Amino acid sequence: MELEDELTTEERAELLRIARKAIKEKLEGRTWNPEEPLTERLARVQGAFVTLHEEGQLRGCIGYICGLKPLYLTIAEMARAAAFSDPRFMPLEPQEFDKIDIEITVLSPLQRIDDPERVEVGKHGLVVRQGPYQGVLLPQVPVEQGWDRETFLSHTCLKAGLPRDCWKEAGTELFTFTGEVFGEKSHPTHPLRG
Repeated sequence: MELEDELTTEERAELLRIARKAIKEKLEGRTWNPEEPLTERLARVQGAFVTLHEEGQLRGCIGYICGLKPLYLTIAEMARAAAFSDPRFMPLEPQEFDKIDIEITVLSPLQRIDDPERVEVGKHGLVVRQGPYQGVLLPQVPVEQGWDRETFLSHTCLKAGLPRDCWKEAGTELFTFTGEVFGEKSHPTHPLRG
């Protein structure tokens, strides 16, 4: 399933601005008070992830697979979570703020699949579920890593804390989604950048 309608250039820039502002205000000890969204589209309830990179290296990534809140609020919350609550990293320090690049992935609804052959590298993100275990990898990950379909499926199983070939087992659920991916590298001028 594709995203129903892509965000405009202005909406993408606004979400990136919101993400950076939310991180900056937390670093300054302030509470982020959301403004009204720029458009109705930004108030739509939708899943999204915020990924932070510092000098080309992953610095944090957290999100909601399914929509729980309006998109602009999700982006602010996930930006802060990626910066300060990703258990793989120490919380972001003030001196790192100008070094991070923010990337946002807005997700389509999940679509359950029965045939792993339907997973398309470069198009789909993937969710693997088995009992209480769940792993998620965004659509850009296998492309960045140069993985084929089986490697993508295996790494999503590993991300869930499951054996790498669990995707072949009965009782394992597979879901795909697409993502609209954009980041500050495609929007180089940011009022809150410096």
